[in-house]
Amino acid sequence: MTRKNNWLSTGVLMALVAWSGTTLASDRLYVANEGADTVSVIDTTSFQILASVRVGKMPHNVQVSPDGKFAWVTNNGESAQTKGDSVHKAMAQGAHEAMAQPGAVWVIDTNTNAVVAQVTVGMHPAHVVVSPDGRLAYVTNGGDNTVSVIDTSARSLVATIPVGQFPHGLRISPDGKEVYVANLKGGSVSVIDTASQREVVQVQAGKGPAQTGFTQDGRFAFVSLSQENAVAVIDPATRKVVRKIGVGAGPIQLYATPDSRSLLVANQGTRKKPGKAVSLIDLQTFKVTKTVVTGAGAHGVVVDRDGRFAYVTNIYANSVSVLDVTEMRVTKTVSVGKSPNGISITP
Repeated sequence: MTRKNNWLSTGVLMALVAWSGTTLASDRLYVANEGADTVSVIDTTSFQILASVRVGKMPHNVQVSPDGKFAWVTNNGESAQTKGDSVHKAMAQGAHEAMAQPGAVWVIDTNTNAVVAQVTVGMHPAHVVVSPDGRLAYVTNGGDNTVSVIDTSARSLVATIPVGQFPHGLRISPDGKEVYVANLKGGSVSVIDTASQREVVQVQAGKGPAQTGFTQDGRFAFVSLSQENAVAVIDPATRKVVRKIGVGAGPIQLYATPDSRSLLVANQGTRKKPGKAVSLIDLQTFKVTKTVVTGAGAHGVVVDRDGRFAYVTNIYANSVSVLDVTEMRVTKTVSVGKSPNGISITP
């Protein structure tokens, strides 16, 4: 009887260990290093670089799929390095001029960190997002004013949607029904209906719309105005800008916390005068309540599922800052590749 009880106790203990190991497994960050033609994979517990994945030319943005199995990366096709040429011919940091050939989205298997697919899209792709059900990926093509829609299973193009001038950042509404696209040179946000796959309206937003975002509860949408040093708040019900909030110089990416109470905004500034901080906006008062210094050229930002940590790419410092959202302080700085831009975290 004692032996049997010991065996049961051991079995239960082993099951608990296995369960806890699965539950407490580290998240991974995927960082698009535009100046290095790579994607850095970072363990969020040890903050070690797990892999440096060679991708196409000037990878600007990366998005992990909702099931965590794949990371989608925008770039401009085969680079000199992927072809075996040791001479890197990347575009200057921060530039966003259209390339001569159509760009692509490359797909990384997050289990092996190997590139498993390449999909040709439009001219100079900027950002990519994956629908909540994982079926479709949307890609902004800054060089031809379109959004490409990709079937993620077939990994093939299924639609091309005309939008505003020089579309850049984009995000999908929490209910998956709309895509908000920031038209960098058009001063507007295109609203795409995901049922019909067409633009239904353009919301006039301001100067230099760079990236959009939503609160998780769907009450508010946002767009960073890089040439106004502000964030515009959009009411998704009326599709109108209801207010603007001043932030730091050259705001680029923004991300709401999971509780829909705060918005983090990365202020990149310029190469000559880099921004170095993230603004925290209280979404009850719509005021900046805290500004935290991260690194030169704060560009990309993502918040983990618990809302505890935010991760910020510093494009001119070649690093990622780990920001404790509760305490609003940087707890770690991780060196990555040259000119880190987009950043995404496993769900």
